[in-house]
Amino acid sequence: WYQRRVRDLCQMRPVRVLEFQRATFNPRSFNRAFSSKVKVYTRTGDKGFTSLFNGERRSKTDPIFEALGATDELNSHIGVAREYCQKTSNGLDQYLETVQSRLFDIGASIATPLPSSPEAHKARTAFSKEEVDELERIIDSLEESLPPLRNFILPSGGLASAHLNIARAVCRRAERRVVLLSSEGMVDPIVSIYLNRLSDFLFVCGRYAAMKEGRAETIWKKAKSASTPTSSSANSSTSNSQSPPSAEPNKI
Repeated sequence: WYQRRVRDLCQMRPVRVLEFQRATFNPRSFNRAFSSKVKVYTRTGDKGFTSLFNGERRSKTDPIFEALGATDELNSHIGVAREYCQKTSNGLDQYLETVQSRLFDIGASIATPLPSSPEAHKARTAFSKEEVDELERIIDSLEESLPPLRNFILPSGGLASAHLNIARAVCRRAERRVVLLSSEGMVDPIVSIYLNRLSDFLFVCGRYAAMKEGRAETIWKKAKSASTPTSSSANSSTSNSQSPPSAEPNKI
């Protein structure tokens, strides 16, 4: 929705663009800027091209739109995960809601490529390192209540945990898309750093959600062989389990 609004605005008369710029991404001002009804469809992208926040037209196959699409998909998965977190009252919903808003901020930053955007646009869509620091503080706080992780674990532990792990995997893809743009000087590296921390956050949230529901974490089991017994859960004996070198399964 946000991307469509930005795209649609770029086709409107200059006074509307000015209104949007004055909004500076404040939700209340943003809504006022769009107080008049705007159709959902514009037909401006029918030929496979669409607009960035700076008004630049690019193919929908451009890596920028790949990154925007990945962050949008990530936000949608987090929305589903939030529904399950709310049902179980696991305490994660407030954090996830904030993350969804930050992903909108990230979308605005991605849609404002650094080499071709005016300074005023870049200033309005700059992403702060403080968001990374805040995410790290939350991760540390959640991890304090979790048991040590000594094995790879499979995405499991209830619906909230499983959906948080889907979001984690999509977050990794979004990070890879943004790293490409960052390496070309298109996007501030802090954006990809945030997405990197966000995948860690979602992994920890998945474990936390499973713990709050009293669900066991399912351990990865090496392919069966004559000398490899199996184990079923993280709270089972792991002395005979075949663990990979790292115990951080989201580090891909």
